Amino acid sequence: MQDYVDSIDINQYLPMVIEGATNVLLAAIILVVGLYLANKASSIIFRIGEKYERLDDTLFRFLGSVAKYIILAFVAIAVLNRFGVQTASIVALLGAAGLAVGLALQGTLSNLAAGVMLLMFRPYKVGDFISAADRFGNVQQIDLFTTILKTFDNQHIIIPNSQIWGAQIVNHSFHDIRGVDMHFGVAYKENTAEVRKVIDSVLAAHPHILKDPAPFVEVETLNDSSVDFLVRPFCHGEHYFDILYSVPEQIKKALDDANIEIPFPHRKLIIEKESDLG
Repeated sequence: MQDYVDSIDINQYLPMVIEGATNVLLAAIILVVGLYLANKASSIIFRIGEKYERLDDTLFRFLGSVAKYIILAFVAIAVLNRFGVQTASIVALLGAAGLAVGLALQGTLSNLAAGVMLLMFRPYKVGDFISAADRFGNVQQIDLFTTILKTFDNQHIIIPNSQIWGAQIVNHSFHDIRGVDMHFGVAYKENTAEVRKVIDSVLAAHPHILKDPAPFVEVETLNDSSVDFLVRPFCHGEHYFDILYSVPEQIKKALDDANIEIPFPHRKLIIEKESDLG
């Protein structure tokens, strides 16, 4: 009789034991496969960033991490489902929490979105000189939230990416060869051909000014008291500022040596005597 009772108890609980063991086994398989897929997806995305030089590693490392944790989230939901846990409420709770966090971090998320766009389209890279967000400097670091610039006077400037992406960006290092615009005024009495000859001689003697393309030296404007020349020599990008801040003084000295007048703004006043008015 006792053997019969034991047999009934075993038969009663055997399906539950089998079902529980099956769920544990399937959950373990889901977990192992999910971890493998998550790591595999992350490594594939990261290798894409390494394969192509124009793609930024920081961005693809971030995207790889996002893909990994999204897969792990689905794996966790699938594992809980195997044990009969109702995950609909959990998903809804996570969605509400995500919305609340998103609203609280609007500024941070806008910087993140701008950082992703900057790293994806790469309007500039580390080492470039840029003008952005009313700042000018050398790019030291680009991450998902900020861009760091170093100015000529060694200021360390951290700019939120949203301020850069939503405004004009001027990359002064994008092209290898740059034109350097300068303006010089001479008196109306001076011979423009002689002025051009003096300026050309200064440009030809400069070691960093290119012969091809040739410098541009032409009359640009006839002002009230001067004839203004636009002078545009060309150089490699690394010599831009050297030319910008050294050539004007050299041209000034050359014009002085050639006795070519550089006028300053002036007005002529005509005073009439009272007797002349009568």
